[in-house]
Amino acid sequence: MSSTPLSSTRRTSLGRLKERAATDRAALHEILDAGRICHLGVVIDGSPRVVPTGYGHSGDTLYLHGSTGASSLLAGPSQEICVTVTHVDGLVLARSLFHHSVNYRSAMIYGTPRRLTDPDEKLTGLRAITERLVPGQWDVARPPNPKELAATTVLALSLEEASVKVRQGPPGDDEEDYALDLWAGVLPVREVFGDPVPDPRLRPGIPAPAHVTSMVGPTAVPSEAAGQA
Repeated sequence: MSSTPLSSTRRTSLGRLKERAATDRAALHEILDAGRICHLGVVIDGSPRVVPTGYGHSGDTLYLHGSTGASSLLAGPSQEICVTVTHVDGLVLARSLFHHSVNYRSAMIYGTPRRLTDPDEKLTGLRAITERLVPGQWDVARPPNPKELAATTVLALSLEEASVKVRQGPPGDDEEDYALDLWAGVLPVREVFGDPVPDPRLRPGIPAPAHVTSMVGPTAVPSEAAGQA
């Protein structure tokens, strides 16, 4: 995977700050593997709409799901859509307000999705989404029954046309501003899961499973992404 380049199209080629572009497809998969929520951009009745939703991916296919009545999913297969995933790794505090920034990793995927109709393929997509949100949950929860599966729309989007943009490291001030007696550096941002909160109707004596409790605790920001103050 690391030797496979990202697509190079008019839409995926950066116009500004080209040095922040990743060219390796492995960078796209790393961003998708680290996230749980994407933003789906569609046009509905002539107006743009951006919808946050969970996602999953397997190989070079991204999966999205929702109710069969969801307008964003109904509109998707009839048009090109844009899906983005973004991680904020740190707030970059410079000596000048102009050079304040954010350390981030972002991916943008373009394409026309395919609505899945085969039950087995739909289950494959739903499993990928579930396992992206909570790894291990698919094998312990009750699977969808035929009625539930029929009420669920699953879209498959190729990862063929995608771009990745990353900002890492400390602030980049104007040379003369380094003489100012002002603190500058990076405030790292981390995602932390708290202790599981049981359903009020949970029967006594049922503990949270290991795959859930194992998620509790901080998720460290890579030192490169956080930067050195």
